[in-house]
Amino acid sequence: MDFITFPFLFIGLVVLFSSFFTVKQQTVVVVERFGKFQSLRNSGLQIKIPVVDRIAGRVNLRIQQLDVIIETKTKDNVFVKMKVSVQFKVLQEKAYEAFYKLEYPHDQITSYVFDVVRAEVPKLKLDDVFERKDDIAIAVKRELNEAMTTYGYDIINTLITDIDPDIQVKNAMNRINAADREKTAAEYEAEAGRIRIVAKAKAEAESKRLQGQGIADQRREIARGLVESVDVLNKVGINSQEASALIVVTQHYDTLQAIGADANSNLILLPNSPQAGSDMLNNMVASFTASNQVGEAMKNAHKTKKVNKKDTSDENFGTENSEEA
Repeated sequence: MDFITFPFLFIGLVVLFSSFFTVKQQTVVVVERFGKFQSLRNSGLQIKIPVVDRIAGRVNLRIQQLDVIIETKTKDNVFVKMKVSVQFKVLQEKAYEAFYKLEYPHDQITSYVFDVVRAEVPKLKLDDVFERKDDIAIAVKRELNEAMTTYGYDIINTLITDIDPDIQVKNAMNRINAADREKTAAEYEAEAGRIRIVAKAKAEAESKRLQGQGIADQRREIARGLVESVDVLNKVGINSQEASALIVVTQHYDTLQAIGADANSNLILLPNSPQAGSDMLNNMVASFTASNQVGEAMKNAHKTKKVNKKDTSDENFGTENSEEA
């Protein structure tokens, strides 16, 4: 090979290799011939005429995402920043329209998102914006689909991923939320306190009932013991009055003994002389005697009254018989 043929051979190899090109998966290559659209090439190894054909551009068929941040005002005059994520792709059968009809698709999509959001959000209050963000996203998707389908774009989904009110509004919302939670906590605490009070009252009532029942049982047993004691004393010749007085005096001295056994007791019984027991016994005997006398007198008076009433009835009966005769 001489020096003259080498450049031609090199140029020929360059031209040969420039005739082949590859297209990646999910990509479409636009080929132009002398500046005019010639064809669309799909993925794989492709060939073109050197110098005559050229690759004008590549169209990505994969799903893409565009994040748009918008600041707008709500119906209650609160400024919020919203982040809208738009997921879109180019339709393979409309790759020609996507490449030649729309030069800056991201700018076009951003403009439509701004237009829809700023038309929808001012109709809603701040709380409604949070609750109805899905409705806003659907409205954005519907508007984008109507506009972008003409250019070969398909809107897969639109998501409102963030709603950020002004910092002062956020602080106010946090305070409202905290106050509401404190109110709920106070209500629960009040209910718990009421339950504790009711339970305590029920426990005290049950305690009083059982205490009263215990006292009643105690007095019943004391009375039964006194009856048995009186019966025993009657058997040895002591009448009921003397037995009752003796029992009372015995209980008096038992009480004094119980009080004296407690070193911390400050109770003082008046009068409390050595003759107190004897005086108490004499007073009780005298009381019982007087009571018996009063009882006997009342019985006699009652008997006399019944006899007089009977005699009067007999006289009236006799008089009536005489008048009839």
